[in-house]
Amino acid sequence: MRTIRSFVDQPLAVGQRFALFEATSNHLVRVLRLGVGDSCVLFNGDGHDYQARILGLQKRGAEVEIIASSEVHNESPLRITLVQGIARGEKMDLILQKATELGVAVIAPVVSDRTEVKLDAERSDKKMAHWRGVTAAACEQCGRACLPEILEPQPLDRFAAGVRDGRRFVLDPRAGISPTQVALSEHSLTLAIGPEGGFSERDLAILRVAGFEGIKLGPRILRTETAGMAAIAAFNALYGDWR
Repeated sequence: MRTIRSFVDQPLAVGQRFALFEATSNHLVRVLRLGVGDSCVLFNGDGHDYQARILGLQKRGAEVEIIASSEVHNESPLRITLVQGIARGEKMDLILQKATELGVAVIAPVVSDRTEVKLDAERSDKKMAHWRGVTAAACEQCGRACLPEILEPQPLDRFAAGVRDGRRFVLDPRAGISPTQVALSEHSLTLAIGPEGGFSERDLAILRVAGFEGIKLGPRILRTETAGMAAIAAFNALYGDWR
């Protein structure tokens, strides 16, 4: 039986009664055809699922009551930070969605030499809101109760200078080693993926100075929306929650 999960951006507690936001209400009532007395699962990113029951249908939104909570244990034991050169439109959405499903803990969108997307302050705020919505929807589908953290877009050199913990890798088809050869013994890593045109030589030099090691994924060059997902899956299979 399918579990209906919806993200709500507010504190939740057993016994609490409140009206869901209009968008959530419309999805549950109009799209999924739930009615009074039906159950659904709500989550807010705190690591718990909250069993809820619909009490009534109001103009301002469906009224629900939280009747139980349970801790969700499906986060990866390997904490991955994905450093993603910002891609255009739907490609970036796909990257965020699949990275969330694969269990990434942090997503750091970066602007590098070949990034084609230009973000001023206003566009950056809108993008952040949209990206958070994409990851929340991915969590609804895949069962995660912890949303990945999305960092504010920033230049690659600024991000790289601030990395302190864990092993660091950059996907480079010219590298001499693959994920099977890194002998990872730590429980966290940072993985850098270039935008559509890849990282420039200057970008790679910045990353090398910051301690990033080059890795490759086989003999073929992967698109930006494929590369990160393949690398995350490989590290999960070798060192994370696929072991």
